[in-house]
Amino acid sequence: MRSIWNGAISFGLVSIPIKLVNATESHSISFRQIHVSDGGRVRYRKVCELDGEEVPSAEIGKGYEEADGSIVPITDEDLAQLPLATAKTIEIMSFVPAEEIDPLQMDAAYYLAANGATAAKPYTLLREALKRSRKVAIAKYALRGRERLGMLRVVDDVIAMHGLLWPDEIRAPEGVAPEADVTVRDAELDLADALMATLGEVEMASLHDDYREAVEALIVAKSGGAFEPTEAMAEPAGGQVIDLMAALEKSVRAAKASRGEAGAVGDAEAGAEAEAEVTPIRRKAGAGVPKAVGGKKSTAASAKKTAASAATKKKTTATGKSDAGKSTSAAKSTAKTAAAKKTGAGAKKAATPRKRTSA
Repeated sequence: MRSIWNGAISFGLVSIPIKLVNATESHSISFRQIHVSDGGRVRYRKVCELDGEEVPSAEIGKGYEEADGSIVPITDEDLAQLPLATAKTIEIMSFVPAEEIDPLQMDAAYYLAANGATAAKPYTLLREALKRSRKVAIAKYALRGRERLGMLRVVDDVIAMHGLLWPDEIRAPEGVAPEADVTVRDAELDLADALMATLGEVEMASLHDDYREAVEALIVAKSGGAFEPTEAMAEPAGGQVIDLMAALEKSVRAAKASRGEAGAVGDAEAGAEAEAEVTPIRRKAGAGVPKAVGGKKSTAASAKKTAASAATKKKTTATGKSDAGKSTSAAKSTAKTAAAKKTGAGAKKAATPRKRTSA
């Protein structure tokens, strides 16, 4: 990798020659501005406001604009005369626990490579000292004409440096938090915890930029002449969450279903969606029948139906009485037969003499 800065790490009286290498790279796709009608490039020209002429890069310098709009010229010679102890040195000032560094301060990241064979020993010493102490080093360094703050830590077997913003460059989060007084219930927190546990962890190496890949495929298709434009599918805008508990529960079920942890989740969600559908309103009997159409026909039919119902009821009552009479007669006949049998048995018993037993 190509180095962007050469210097040394100042670790007390120990000096470690190093090279600064970018630890990150941008994969974002950049576009050029073109003239839509003919596809020609649109370029910007640097023109002087006073004479209106284009200025070449060699004649362009620096200047500070004051509040009244006047410009104070600043040359490279002026800046070179300023005392900057960290112009070629990464000066370590202290060692602190990593958790004391606010992630909001994190800026660009670099790898520090040992520059030469003589740098290997002190470089390894500093790396192992950082490992054993489980701390990070806070340092100052100068890059691109300004002094910066940095944090040194160990990544695998390499010392990495994160550029840090100065503390006064971090804005206070005033007016950002919701102003309304909101109370969160324990049940809602429990569901949020369950959702977090269900989503689990992710391998950072598996994450990628889907949009960038789609743009690259679009460019390849258009350059090869095989591009066929399709109508964009606009996803419906999300509405306001009315029931937070229901939203959390559904999120947990969806997360479990995506991880294959619940086979019946799909059926449960389908049932919930079916219940959520609008149920048609049941009308009262006769409420939907127009009065002006077929009024006589409806009255005649109703009268006929009422008469038939009354006849059926009368027949049923008569049948019930007949059956009841038959049942009563049968019961009386059975009772008489039983009494006669009992009387005959008693008479027979009385006529039979008892046998005496001899002593």
